[in-house]
Amino acid sequence: MQTRTDFFRRLGAQFMTSLQFAGGVFALGLDCIREAVRPPFYFYLTIEQCFLIGVRSFILVAVTALATGSVMALQFGYGLQKFGGQLYVPKLLALAFVREMGPVFTSLLVAARIGSGITAEVGSMNVTQQVDAIRALGTSPIKKIVIPRLIATVVTLPMLTVFANFIGIFGGMLVTVKELGQTPDFFFQKAVEALRVSDFVMGFIKPVVFAVFIALTACYRGMRTTGGTRGVGDSTTWVVVTTNIFIMVSDFFLTKLFILVHPYK
Repeated sequence: MQTRTDFFRRLGAQFMTSLQFAGGVFALGLDCIREAVRPPFYFYLTIEQCFLIGVRSFILVAVTALATGSVMALQFGYGLQKFGGQLYVPKLLALAFVREMGPVFTSLLVAARIGSGITAEVGSMNVTQQVDAIRALGTSPIKKIVIPRLIATVVTLPMLTVFANFIGIFGGMLVTVKELGQTPDFFFQKAVEALRVSDFVMGFIKPVVFAVFIALTACYRGMRTTGGTRGVGDSTTWVVVTTNIFIMVSDFFLTKLFILVHPYK
C-alpha cells in the first residue's frame, strides 16, 4: 500500500512539474513577444547568434544529411530491387527528405548542439549572478539574452533544413548513379515530379515550430538553473532530452495536421 502511495505521489509531482514547465515556457514566449517590439533592439547580438547557431552548425548538418541521403538511397535501391521498383528511388528519397528526414534530423542535431549550448551559457550566467547584474543595470534579460537566441534559431534552423534537403538528395543521387545505374538527369526529373509546394511548406513550418520550442526551452531552463556547475550539467542534459522528445512527438501531430489540411493524392 505504501509503495502504491509513493508511486502516485511521484506521478503527481511529475505532472505538476510538467505543467509548471509548460506554463513557464508559454509565459516566456509571451514576454518575448511583448519585449520584441520595444526599444532598444540588440541587432548585433542577433547577428552574432545567427553566426554561432547557423554557420557553425552547417558542417555538422551537411555531413549528416549527405550520409543519411546516401544510406537511404542505398537501402531503397536494393530493397526495391526484388520488386522492380528501383525507378521509384528518386521520388521516395525526395519526398522522405523534404517532408520528414530533413526537418527532423536537422532539428535533432540543432537541439543537441545549440539547445545544450544555450542552456549551458545562460545557466552559467544565472549561477554566477550575471543575469541579476543585467537586471540591476536596468536592462531586460529577455531582450538581451532570450530574444536574440530565439530569433536566431527561428531564422537559421529552416535555412539549415533547406540546405540539408539539397545535400541529402544530392548524396542520394550520387549513390543511385553509381550503384543503381541511373543518370543524374533522370534522378532529378523524377525527384522534381514527386514534390509539390505543400511538401516544401510542410518541410519549412516544422523547423520553425521546433526552433521556437528549442530556444524557449533552453533559455527557460538556463535562467532557472541553480546549484553551480552540477546544476548547469543537469539542466543541459534535461534540455537535450526534452527537446528531442518534443521534436519526435510533435512531428507526428504536425504531419497528421498537414495531411488533414492537404491530403495526399
